[in-house]
Amino acid sequence: MRTIKSSPLLAMLLGAIIVAAAISTISVEGRKHHVKKIKSKHRRHSKTTPSGSPAPAPYPSTHDGLFNILSFGAMGDGISDDSKALVGAWKAACKVAGGKVEIPAGKQFMVKAVTLQGPCKDDTVIQIEGTLVAPEKIGSWPKSTLFQWLNFKWVSHVTIQGSGTLNGRGSNWWNLETYQTQSRKYIPPMKPTALRFYASENVTVRDISIVNSPLCHLKFDDSDGVKVNNITISSPENSPNTDGIHLQNTRNVEIQHSNIACGDDCVSIQTGSSNVHIHHINCGPGHGISIGGLGKDKSVACVSDIIVEDISIQNTLAGVRIKTWQGGLGVVKNLTFSNIQVTDVKVPIVIDQYYCDKSTCKNQTRAVSISGVKYNNIVGSFTVQPVRIACSNNVPCMGVDLMDIRLRPSGGIRGLQTHQQQQALCWNSYGKTQGPLVPSSIGYCLRKSNITS
Repeated sequence: MRTIKSSPLLAMLLGAIIVAAAISTISVEGRKHHVKKIKSKHRRHSKTTPSGSPAPAPYPSTHDGLFNILSFGAMGDGISDDSKALVGAWKAACKVAGGKVEIPAGKQFMVKAVTLQGPCKDDTVIQIEGTLVAPEKIGSWPKSTLFQWLNFKWVSHVTIQGSGTLNGRGSNWWNLETYQTQSRKYIPPMKPTALRFYASENVTVRDISIVNSPLCHLKFDDSDGVKVNNITISSPENSPNTDGIHLQNTRNVEIQHSNIACGDDCVSIQTGSSNVHIHHINCGPGHGISIGGLGKDKSVACVSDIIVEDISIQNTLAGVRIKTWQGGLGVVKNLTFSNIQVTDVKVPIVIDQYYCDKSTCKNQTRAVSISGVKYNNIVGSFTVQPVRIACSNNVPCMGVDLMDIRLRPSGGIRGLQTHQQQQALCWNSYGKTQGPLVPSSIGYCLRKSNITS
């Protein structure tokens, strides 16, 4: 009887144990399923951002908007080709308003011919603290008909600045015959300009040095709004055609507080240039500050509104010069040269409408007209002739003013030229003179401006 009575109790206990086990199994499976879901979600998230950090910037940069060429793979040893690094840093800076390319101090970066092209965001800067060097071997340059080393194209509001140097390594280019004889390699048809701006506006170049360019050191073509301040340009006196600064078809220019020594014109102003102000320049050696040559091969040339003042010129072929080819057409007008100090300059004041860079040139009747040229306070020493104004027989120079001109033979020349050579020469030129005038021949050099052109 006891056994029969206890059977219902035993059945109840067994049922409770079975229910508890089932509940426990369901709970464990639920937790396992929940963990699997969490892990699955985590794996999907890790495929998009492996470390959970933000996506990297498209260009390396030490700070926002600063692009050091070392971050783009430049070696800076003066031997490795760092051209791609420079171009890469430029492209990155070009995309950012106020972007800056950094060329750090204490390193040399060998860069082949490159074009750094715009348009860019405003206020792009190249900060040059180190040295950029051109390829030393002529054969390393591209076989093209137009050559620039560092060529900026279609840029606006760009500044090149810093205490660094651009070294064009031009010595082999200056002695091409010797180089070709020794190397027997291809010689390109043109020499490269070191730094050139084409079709650009609001460009500033300041504080840097440009040395030993194969051809022109700094050139502006078809540009508007140019400022050059506190730069140094240097190449040997016997380096051919190494103009310091060359302007062509460029307007609204200020060049100031700079030192230029080269083998050609310190500043060369060519056709299409206007509203140019050059002041506080130290020029020499070289060929002086020149307008032209203009009108070559019967071309049309126009230059106007040029002011050159507060200039020191020493040991140069000319002081301030205007040169045009016979047979050309066009106009040169409204030029002022004032407060010019010359020392041992061959001919301080020159207008030459018979310019010729060969042994002889064919005489022609047409000429670029020259008018409204003022010389004021030109003082110092000459070694050949004080003034040489040779105007076309058919197109006289009009409105030429010579005021306060005091030029004496250089004290370093023994038995200087004949009396005739020491005199001012003027041919078919009209204008006025105003003392003091030394030598006195300047006083009767010009014809009276009582005719109209």
